Amino acid sequence: MSFLNKEGVATQYIPRKPGARTGAVVLGIEPPDKFPLVFYRDNAADIQLTIDDVLAAPLADTRVFEFAGTNLSREPVRSATLFAAEIARQAGATIVLDLDFRLDQWHDPRAFGAAIRSALRGVDLIIGTEDEIKAALLSDPSQVQVAHSQMSDAHVPGDSAPAIAALLAYGPQVLIEKRGPLGARVHLASGEQHDVPGFTVPVYNVVGAGDAFAAGCLYGYIRGWDWPKAVRLGNACGAIVVTRHGCASAMAYEAEALQFIAAHGGF
Repeated sequence: MSFLNKEGVATQYIPRKPGARTGAVVLGIEPPDKFPLVFYRDNAADIQLTIDDVLAAPLADTRVFEFAGTNLSREPVRSATLFAAEIARQAGATIVLDLDFRLDQWHDPRAFGAAIRSALRGVDLIIGTEDEIKAALLSDPSQVQVAHSQMSDAHVPGDSAPAIAALLAYGPQVLIEKRGPLGARVHLASGEQHDVPGFTVPVYNVVGAGDAFAAGCLYGYIRGWDWPKAVRLGNACGAIVVTRHGCASAMAYEAEALQFIAAHGGF
C-alpha cells in the first residue's frame, strides 16, 4: 500500500482478504526474445473479490473501467467483474477489456474464449495481441497446442483480420491490436484502421509492458486525443518498461513518456 500511496493511487477501496496470498510471477529471461512467465496464484487474493466488494467501490464516479480476461477465469471474481462492468457502464463509463490470455490460468483454453465472448456485449474497447485475439475465438481442440506454442514464442505477424471482425461484431467499437516491435493497429467497428508505429529498443524484461501500454492509451483517450496519438503514447510507455528490470516501479511518468516520444520522431 505504501508504494501505491506514494504514487497518488487511492487505496481506501482496496479490500484485504485474510488467509489469501498476493499473486506472484516468475519471469524467465532467454535471450534474445523469449521471456516465459510462470504464475503462482494458489489462493490468490484478487480471485476472492466479491460483488460486495464491488458495491463498496465508487464505480458510478469512474470514466473508464478496465478489466482483464484473467478476471473471468474463476469465481467469485468473475461474477464480481461482470457486475462491476455493468454498474460502470450504466453510469456512462467506457468499458475496456484487456484480453490478457494466460494459458495456465484456465482449465481449458477454450474456456477463455467462451468467457471473453460472453462479456463482449458490455465492452466498448478491446486490447490484445494477435495471439490473444485468436484465442478469444478458440473452439477447435486441435488448436489447443497451437495456442500454447504461440503464447510462449515471439510475436510472428499473421492474419488476424477474421478474428478481429468476429470480436467487433459482438458490439465493441474499437479493438487495439498490439503487434510487438511493429507497434499497434487500431481497428474501428466502422472498418477504419490506423497503424501506429512502435519504438526500436533493447528488451530486458516484458513484465508490465502490456499494462503500461494500456495505461498510456487510456490516458490519451481520457485527455480527448485521437486514437493514433493515444496509442503512440501507449507504445512509448510499453517500450520504456521493457528496457528496465522492473514492473510497476519501471513505468514512466507523463513527462518522461512525452520526452521519449519527442526523441524518437514525435507523435
